[in-house]
Parts: sequence; structure tokens; C-alpha cells
Amino acid sequence: MAKLNFGGVEEHVVTREEFPLQKAQEVLKDEVVAVIGYGVQGPGQALNQKDNGINVIVGQRKNSKSWDKAVADGFVPGETLFEIEEALQKGTIICYLLSDAAQIEYWSKVKQHLTPGKALYFSHGFGITFNERTGIVPPAEVDVFLVAPKGSGTSLRRMFLQNRGLNSSFAVYQDATGKARERVTALGIAIGSGYLFETDFKKEVFSDLAGERGTLMGAVQGIFAAQYDVLRKNGHSPSEAFNETVEELTQSLMPLVAENGMDWMYANCSTTAQRGALDWWKRFRDATSPLFEELYESVAKGDEAQRSIESNSKPDYREKLEVELTELRESEMWRAGKTVRSLRPENN
Repeated sequence: MAKLNFGGVEEHVVTREEFPLQKAQEVLKDEVVAVIGYGVQGPGQALNQKDNGINVIVGQRKNSKSWDKAVADGFVPGETLFEIEEALQKGTIICYLLSDAAQIEYWSKVKQHLTPGKALYFSHGFGITFNERTGIVPPAEVDVFLVAPKGSGTSLRRMFLQNRGLNSSFAVYQDATGKARERVTALGIAIGSGYLFETDFKKEVFSDLAGERGTLMGAVQGIFAAQYDVLRKNGHSPSEAFNETVEELTQSLMPLVAENGMDWMYANCSTTAQRGALDWWKRFRDATSPLFEELYESVAKGDEAQRSIESNSKPDYREKLEVELTELRESEMWRAGKTVRSLRPENN
């Protein structure tokens, strides 16, 4: 494993140098990797493994949109695409990539096919960490582990096709065969990870739930909305408010952060922008820290998990979700965003 130093804190990670694809292929050469679910993570992980020479099959409900998508992506019914139960039977490694709510629904069927020596793979620690709520308790005779890409399945696939890698965490929950660590590392490389850093199931789900509700999605939308509204209330046009709130951040500044870090982005902005950012960032930190503490406590207590289970298990979940997404989509800020994006040179 490679050793990284984070300001005096050492961390061991797995890179593609010490665990190349050829080694992953050798480890997995006798496995049948069954990807169960073809929604958010399934397509990217299945296609990347397929392109990397892994024997991968997909399990999905027949006559569904996801089934049709798998066919369009090149998976062949009866050969590499099967109904869920048949894929479970054929697979030696079960990649359980259904939504958290669907994992609860299908668990009894999955468990029946977890015969000794098989492996159960997750990309999220939710079902195992909150098993008193989900009922997901694997039999003792199977390996249980996870690889969690730090991004969407769409990003995982897009970066793979660009010959890049999306970093992933990995964890071993149960090693029944003595080969769990080797199997999970091989899978992490096979799905196209940039590098792999170790965690455990609880830390993965706690950080993931906090991150999604925080800076990755919830907090950033809240901050966008607050700044946009203040600019509009003070007479700025929708175009000006959106460009100053979202477009400049996503199209200009974040690529600089991704390239070399926040200090480098600051150094490549005007001295006026530098001064303002340095004067204000700690005030935003201090203002939001109590909210992040409250969020993390809610995650750790299981409240966020319970809310997700209750909401996402309801039969009208998708209808209610669409109502909330429509509220976002139809807000002035994101209608302005749609117009601004359409005017980008690459779209004309």
C-alpha cells in the first residue's frame, strides 16, 4: 500500500501502481460478479468492469426502464442480463447496488442465495450499519465488504472513459474466506477507482450522509439560494445573480480548486477577491459549524437513516419526490441557470 502524509497524519492507500488491473483480473478470473440494480451506481460499475475484462452480469427487473437501459448498454438477456433471482443464483460476488429502500425490500431473496464462499458487496454502508432498522444481517459464511466511489455512477463512467479515476473508499465488514481484502481491492480497481482509501461501514455511511446533506448537495443549494435571493432583492438581474452565484463558481473557480487546491485558486483571483474571501471565510465557517454539528449528530443517532427509510419506502415516494424536485427546477434561480447554460459556447 502507498503511504500518504496529510500534515503529519499518515494514511495508507491502494493505488493502481501496486495493484494494477492485471492483478485485479487475476484475482477475479474465476468469479461471476452479479450487479444487482441498474440505477444510480449500477451502470457505471457494471460497464467499467465489463470493459476491464471482468465476468460481470446484471440482475434487474424485466420490462423495466433499467432493463431496457442495460440492453441498450450492451448487456444481453439470457447471457449477461437476467432477472434478479437468476443473477443472484449465478453470481459468486453479489454487488448489491439497489437503493437503500429497495435493499430492504429484496433482502430476503438475496439472503437465500448467499451460500458459503460467496461475497456480498455494497457501495454504501447504510444497510449494514443500520441493520437494526433494515434487517440486513448477512450469514457468517460469506465475505462482506464495500467499495464506495466518491461521486455518482455517471461520474465514475465518464471519468473511466476519459482514462481517469474517481477515488473510492473501501471496507471489509466480514472475512469468511480469508480473501475478502484481496477481492474487494480487485473490485475497487476493476470499477475504475483512482485510488482506494480504507474506512469502515459506519464511518462510510456517517460521512456520506453528512456530506450529501452538507457541502455536496444540501448546504450548497441553501447557500446558492440565499445569495441569489439577496442579489435579486437588491435589484440585480437574474442573469447577473445566477452568474455571480453559480456559473462563475462551477465553470471558473471550482476547476481551479480541483486542479491545485483552494490556496491556488485564491492566488489566481484578483487581489480584491482574495482580500474579501480571506476576510469572510471564517465567518461563514463559524456561522455554519453549529449546523454541521447538528447534522452529524442526527446522522449518528440514526435519525437521518430512519427518515430516509420511512420516506423512500412509501408507495407514493417518487410522486412526492418529483413535486420537491419540480420546486427546485421551477425556481427562478434554476430557470435562470437553464437559460445561462444554453448560452454557453459549446451549446451553440
